[in-house]
Amino acid sequence: MGQHSAVPDDAPAGITELYERDRACRSLGIALEEVTPGRALMRMRVREDMVNGHGMAHGGFLFLFADAAFAYACNGYGPVTVAQSAQVSFLRPAAVDDELLAEAVERTRSGRNGIYDVTVRRTDGIVVAEFRGQSVMLAGRVQAPGE
Repeated sequence: MGQHSAVPDDAPAGITELYERDRACRSLGIALEEVTPGRALMRMRVREDMVNGHGMAHGGFLFLFADAAFAYACNGYGPVTVAQSAQVSFLRPAAVDDELLAEAVERTRSGRNGIYDVTVRRTDGIVVAEFRGQSVMLAGRVQAPGE
């Protein structure tokens, strides 16, 4: 990663600027470890202010974390792309001080639409949540069939 940056030096064009404007990720300490068109890997440590009344990471923070990885994966192509819909399955709890990774992988793209899967896991490999997002490109060149 770049010096004093939470974005890799080899990030696709526009990703560094996107992260600089991403106040949610920056304020939560979410770092972008790797990003290529269609794939992203992010890192987040669960803080005390991220837990619910049961002492577990709040599902809203886990959803936000997975959604962020999804956003960087689908925006790695360049054109402005946003979530059209998303769902998450919470599989295991995460605790304060757990370091989490969110890996987003493109499953398919067609025209302006894409489908991405995100796995949120602890650094010991235990899966915490699975997320599926559907994206829509707002601007830019539409992908031709077969691309």
